[in-house]
Amino acid sequence: MKKRICALVPAAGMSTRMGSPKQLLPFGEKTVLQTVVDTLLEANLDGILVVLGHRADAVRDSLAERPVSFHLNPDYRNGMFTSVLSGLAALEKSADAALITLGDQPNVRASVVSKVAAAYRKGNKGIVVPIYRGKRGHPALVDLGRYLSEIRSLTGEDGLKPVMRGNPDDTLEVEVADEGVLRDIDTPEEYRAELDRIR
Repeated sequence: MKKRICALVPAAGMSTRMGSPKQLLPFGEKTVLQTVVDTLLEANLDGILVVLGHRADAVRDSLAERPVSFHLNPDYRNGMFTSVLSGLAALEKSADAALITLGDQPNVRASVVSKVAAAYRKGNKGIVVPIYRGKRGHPALVDLGRYLSEIRSLTGEDGLKPVMRGNPDDTLEVEVADEGVLRDIDTPEEYRAELDRIR
């Protein structure tokens, strides 16, 4: 039976360093988050779950035409880890693995998403991470059957790192030729740099 992979996109944050919700920032013809979601749709996963919080209605409306599911994280003010936990709980019964995809990485290609998903489906590792020139990036995949309870036991202080870096024997690193897996948008300077790249 094919292993079911759902993307989990935390899009609940308040973008304090950016100064305005980065999920809704223009990026070419779309917003940053629309670009991320369209990349995931191109990769033929088994579902996409967008976790909402700050400006939830506006973010949901921005994706209204797209076949994605939404989950509201009531605890979003306490950081991204709460959105990941909340989203994983929502996915638990419908997916074998979660592909944790940052909502502010619009330059990741669909081919990278497909490569990570295929590596999980073909192999037997519970964690799959894309690497570019030796550096780990996103989206990273985690098997829920193997790791959900361990993730739930984390304090959140170091995010998912204790799980994602703490199981080297069960981790597959997939080499990709896409530097976009390393870059996200947290500040106005990083946003302008990403806009320059698409121009």
